[in-house]
Amino acid sequence: MLNFLVILVLSYLTGSFPTSIIVGKLTKGIDVREHGSGNAGGTNAFRVLGWKAGLFVSLVDIAKGTFATLVISRIRFGTLPFENPALLMVLAGIFAIVGHTYTIFAGFKGGKGVATGAGMLIGLFPYALLTCLVIFALTLFSTGLVSLSSITAAVSLPVVLFIFNRFLSVSVDPVLMIVSIFIPFFIIYTHRANIKRLIRGEEKAFEKLKIFRRS
Repeated sequence: MLNFLVILVLSYLTGSFPTSIIVGKLTKGIDVREHGSGNAGGTNAFRVLGWKAGLFVSLVDIAKGTFATLVISRIRFGTLPFENPALLMVLAGIFAIVGHTYTIFAGFKGGKGVATGAGMLIGLFPYALLTCLVIFALTLFSTGLVSLSSITAAVSLPVVLFIFNRFLSVSVDPVLMIVSIFIPFFIIYTHRANIKRLIRGEEKAFEKLKIFRRS
């Protein structure tokens, strides 16, 4: 059981690494949560710190999910309550996402879990990630709304996994299939403020990314 707890705690602490907050302090001497959308994720880093810093933050946040899923989940120094590698990988990834969203290093106020969730998918099922990235990109380029694109990609995940498993004969672990059903609810919850702004028509868009416009 101690081994299991270590995996979960290390995954949470890895996810908790406050990338955008540290980068904001180092590059501009600011807390990104006090600017832009007030979020400590990659999107706000793009807005507040510029594209180079935003890209760096996003890549590190993705790496947190991948590292927890592929590396931390494999730590072995004692007995475990179960020996299902897929379940351990999923749990490690989930705890990294929770750590990113509720970081212990910054008053439990972090990002929204999208980038770290993408990192988890890299370790679990990269084909699904690539498909969801295409859906994300198409939504982003047509609307310019990162929040809507993130929600759309998250909601599409269980559908994408089902299609791969049912129609493309690509085996999907049942654990991942089950967890994928709950991930959209978590992403929707972390984007609840964005959804309210979307309903009011107040959500800010990256206008330069809107390339599919009606003439």
